[in-house]
Amino acid sequence: MEAFMTTITSTSILVRVLISLSTRTFFQPDEYFQALEPAHHAVFGHGDLTWEWSSENPIRSIIYPALNIPVYWVLKVTGLHKIDALLIAGPKILHGILAAGTDIGVAELARRTLGSDYVETTVLLSLTSFFHALALSRSLSNSLETTLSALAFSYYPWDASSKLSPHVTYNPQRLGRAILFSALACMIRPTNAVIWVFLYAKLLWSLRRYHKLAFTFFRNLVAAGLTAVLVLFIMDSFYYSRLISTPFNFVLTNFSSVSLFYGTNPWHYYLTQALPILCTTALPFVLHGVYITIRTRNTPKRNAALENMLAAVTWSIGVYSFAGHKEWRFIHPILPLLHIFAAKSLVDLGSSKQPQTKPAKKSLKKSDDLKPPSSNRISACFASLPIRKSHLTLLLLSLPVSLYIVLFYCDAPITVTSYIRSLPLPPPSASASEPFTDTIGFLMPCHSTPGQSHIHRPILAAVPGRLWSLGCEPPLNLTAAQALSYQDQTNVFYSDPRKYLLERFPETVDALFPPSPFPRSSPGQAGVQEWRHEWPKHLIMFGELLKDEYGVREVLEEKGYQEVWTAGREWEGEGARKGGVRVWRWVE
Repeated sequence: MEAFMTTITSTSILVRVLISLSTRTFFQPDEYFQALEPAHHAVFGHGDLTWEWSSENPIRSIIYPALNIPVYWVLKVTGLHKIDALLIAGPKILHGILAAGTDIGVAELARRTLGSDYVETTVLLSLTSFFHALALSRSLSNSLETTLSALAFSYYPWDASSKLSPHVTYNPQRLGRAILFSALACMIRPTNAVIWVFLYAKLLWSLRRYHKLAFTFFRNLVAAGLTAVLVLFIMDSFYYSRLISTPFNFVLTNFSSVSLFYGTNPWHYYLTQALPILCTTALPFVLHGVYITIRTRNTPKRNAALENMLAAVTWSIGVYSFAGHKEWRFIHPILPLLHIFAAKSLVDLGSSKQPQTKPAKKSLKKSDDLKPPSSNRISACFASLPIRKSHLTLLLLSLPVSLYIVLFYCDAPITVTSYIRSLPLPPPSASASEPFTDTIGFLMPCHSTPGQSHIHRPILAAVPGRLWSLGCEPPLNLTAAQALSYQDQTNVFYSDPRKYLLERFPETVDALFPPSPFPRSSPGQAGVQEWRHEWPKHLIMFGELLKDEYGVREVLEEKGYQEVWTAGREWEGEGARKGGVRVWRWVE
């Protein structure tokens, strides 16, 4: 089995890095603004820091962005950061390697809880997962949280029960690794504690008759928790140059109405929307696997590990459903558990129609002595999967969609950064007093494109207002009455774009394109702020903004702007983010 796990590891790393390097589409702003931008800022001294980092009580820890700091530092000291492709690819390779931990963890989890006959199918589910293709290799904290959770799941004693002797299921070394990985997951995303509070409470209850073991386990939990909190405190205090607890600030901020500022969802969102998106073509088999688990509860075929997984999934979705603001990726860490249920269903359905005559299909003993497929024949291994061909076909139907979502869907917000990088830089001999005219303004909903992590032009960041975008800071430090009437800059602009352009920009365009004096929102200020802009040389927007009802096109043409670059498809995106991305440049 060791050789087979080695094959899974190498294959997973190859697939995940390939997906990461191939990903050229936009999914979530946090991929850039809560990971790459802070790391880029820490190494190069310039980057887009959102309100979560720059407010009086910042809520983001540097621990996750810090993973990218060594990558950027190596590129900086070697001078390779000047090669834009390497600057963008470096973090991608790192996060692709990290993502492979999910496949490795779920393979080990399947081996321990279902048996080696289920490992290949589980790995197939993980490697072909649509949502993994969409999110797992991106620089999202939820993605690393998923990887760390999967690794912790693989060491957790799922079959622990008060009816069994703890010496059967309690392995101090394995449990120590579970605690380590779960603590790291909670450091990356404090909300991951929802899962582990339940699992460790359940394990502690199963040890209640064995006081010494229970005390040792509880002591280790407390030590791990305190160590995690202390490490976060030290790292964040060093980064922010003052004593600070970002998890505490995070909890205080999200107990206010700030999280609801970014949207609310119905209580059933995770059941009716998130789970179908996470599972896609595997959903029927996940549901069937859950059905098998429930149906066999009081029979000799019961699987205590699956019952505990189902309880953990139910608990997690139930708790997360109480939050007003919900997103698909918030329950990404439970997807490895859902793949276990799907694998159970697929293999059982396949074996129920196949004669048990082939030696390779014999059930393994607990010692797992059956030899795995040859490590240099992974394709033959998948070709002999113990599942029906019709089921395999159904699973693989998600692959074309995964390819499209990775390569093409909403790629324009990423591609437009290549246009910015293509703008000529001033020659080294240019005088510092000479004006820089390639100023850029984004008339887009906030955080619609990456920042300096993809642009990497210090000259644009050297003077505030040379490169600006609309803001969407939440109503921090406001009374309830003020919060009700609060409008962020994006909402003010889109409520009447033509009026905004006429009232907050000069009547004529200054051909020297000076920086805008106050182009962006300031966090925590009540009411509409007095944003003031200068006309930049380049304006970047979504095509939706150029519709006749907005009146933007006629204003731009009157001022002397023309469209010089476009990318993306008209129908992609949603709301104001439709119509592809357009660049207008002043040409008079």
